[in-house]
Amino acid sequence: QVQLVESGGGLVQAGGSLRLSCAASGRTFSDFPAGWFRQAPGNEREFVAGISWGGSNTYYVDSVKGRFTISRDRAKNTVYLQMNSLKPEDTAVYYCNAVHRYDAPSVAYSWGQGTQVTVSS
Repeated sequence: QVQLVESGGGLVQAGGSLRLSCAASGRTFSDFPAGWFRQAPGNEREFVAGISWGGSNTYYVDSVKGRFTISRDRAKNTVYLQMNSLKPEDTAVYYCNAVHRYDAPSVAYSWGQGTQVTVSS
């Protein structure tokens, strides 16, 4: 069973940056593409960014293109999300997961606890 632990969230002013990390237990995590999702209060969970197994292909939802960068270190079983030029509308709980396709939100494992990102205006 793979467990996912997200970290790196916090409170930041608009225009600021944060770097999220997702550490996975279980070697099978690195056998899949991976993705970051977010869920704001009252909204459904949204697929924000995805990365292929080897890291050569990435996907971003239009609202974060040019501001967020997803990356992974397969040796460390870790996926990252660098978030720059943050906006108040980026406020949400952020989650990671393995996905079956790097450009589609079909997840492989149970969700972790997520990490809260709050962007003040």
